[in-house]
Amino acid sequence: MIFDVEMETMQREELSKIQLERLKHVVKGAYENVSFHKKAFDDAGIRPDDVQSLEDLKRLPTMKKSDLRENYPFGLFAVDKSKIVRIHGSSGTKGKPTVVGYTKKDIENWAEIVARAICCAGGQPGDIFHNAYGYGLFTGGLGLHYGIEHLGAIAVPVSGGNTSRQITLIQDFQPRGIAGTPSYILNIAEEMRKMGMDPRTTSMEYGIFGAEPWSEELRAQLEEEFDIKAIDIYGLSEVMGPGVSIECHEAQNGLHIAEDHFLAEIIDPKTGEVLPYGQEGELVFTSLTKEAFPVIRYRTGDIAALNPEPCKCGRTMIRMSRIKGRVDDMLIIRGVNVFPTEIENVLLSFRELAPSYQVVIERNGALDRFEIHCEITPEFLRRLEYAERLEDTKDVAILLRKISHEIKNALGVSVILRIHKPYTIPRSDSKAVRIVDNRHK
Repeated sequence: MIFDVEMETMQREELSKIQLERLKHVVKGAYENVSFHKKAFDDAGIRPDDVQSLEDLKRLPTMKKSDLRENYPFGLFAVDKSKIVRIHGSSGTKGKPTVVGYTKKDIENWAEIVARAICCAGGQPGDIFHNAYGYGLFTGGLGLHYGIEHLGAIAVPVSGGNTSRQITLIQDFQPRGIAGTPSYILNIAEEMRKMGMDPRTTSMEYGIFGAEPWSEELRAQLEEEFDIKAIDIYGLSEVMGPGVSIECHEAQNGLHIAEDHFLAEIIDPKTGEVLPYGQEGELVFTSLTKEAFPVIRYRTGDIAALNPEPCKCGRTMIRMSRIKGRVDDMLIIRGVNVFPTEIENVLLSFRELAPSYQVVIERNGALDRFEIHCEITPEFLRRLEYAERLEDTKDVAILLRKISHEIKNALGVSVILRIHKPYTIPRSDSKAVRIVDNRHK
């Protein structure tokens, strides 16, 4: 079993010594080998030798995603390309892709980190593991793959899409674990039910889900649909990939950060001020062991909080809360800040609604109009009396009033609700598209 008892249960004082030693090393290497970091340090009046304690971390300049794009493709690499064994990157849908590199040692560390994460989620050597994350430049598929193998489990590299084939392999191979985006794994359950199958009868016992923010209500639905434990995993390519942190199957109460490899901070997104434990803000990571692509105080854009209290599973590493949303995904509806996951929590509390929804933003003169589009379930549809428009059906009208009331109570705003028949909101083979912004079309 890949549970590094010595490291994952280490006392804070001992762990801090390891972190400081590694922090000094990574800061020195970044300064000497990456012109971007040297300039950023020089502009801030900081030298590597100024880092003498973990408290000095907050004196260092931050990085953000735009820095990766401005140094595209290899400007932030700290080693010669002859030492790079793999490149990953983003899709580049909002401009140039972000590109990251890995040395052989980076890949080995990553595999061990992910193996520890799978173990944390309840995985064991010998498990058959169905990996429905996409393979390719996206870090999800290969990141999980190497960790599965390092654990001594059996990787089924099915990738995303071709849902009917996914179902066949789940039936035939009898996996104990599954990984993918939560929205796509729910699509698999939906397709199973269309085929007359009960997802609860599969061999699966645990699922590792991430790559998109998801709510506690969605977790409850995943666990009910498949009769599994649904575990949240976190990572991003700029920092490493999946495995930076993960929930334990014992508590499912915060994601344990692999603190021997990553230092985490929470800052105020507007001021950059470091916030205390328990306070919500923007998540910032510093890599401690990455050779090819070190990151110093990388601003992830994700909203979370940190909890230093030991967990009942025995791990002492700091836990981060589940991601509430992204700074740039926050919606401002008539002056109220709202994240899609908060909307999701309300919608999925209604058994009449399917887990597929979209927030559509339109420009209405000088104002923005927000519409929430949701679907009813096939079971609810079968109980309805016929009407040409769903909204004209008495039970649907009552449902819409209830949903509107709950959104108003939970979020403090009123929104326009649009109800649709089953399977009409587009599905995705990877990350769900929750926000459709038509203001600039």
